[in-house]
Amino acid sequence: QVHLVESGGGSVQAGGSLTVSCAASGNIYNRDCMGWFRQAPGKEREEVAVFTSNGDTTRYTDSVKGRFTIRRDSKNTVSLEMNRLKPEDTGVYYCVAVQCGRSYLSGAATWGQGTQVTVSS
Repeated sequence: QVHLVESGGGSVQAGGSLTVSCAASGNIYNRDCMGWFRQAPGKEREEVAVFTSNGDTTRYTDSVKGRFTIRRDSKNTVSLEMNRLKPEDTGVYYCVAVQCGRSYLSGAATWGQGTQVTVSS
């Protein structure tokens, strides 16, 4: 069983930076792709930045391209560096792990509890 724990959320003013991190424990053999989703108040959960394919390819949602960077810091950890933050980046950020090649929205994915990121104008 895989367990994901996020850290590093917080509050920042627009234009600032934050880095959120995720540590995986347990048997991650079948959870070799990791990424980040977020959910803003009153909105659906959306993909932000993920590793895909063989685990080395990255994919970003258009609204964060050029501002956010996802990194696989180790086999068990992934981080999301967020720069030039905007109020619309506010939300709960979730770490997700899934077997590469499968959808992050499939039942085979493992989700963390989430960490709050708040960007004030």
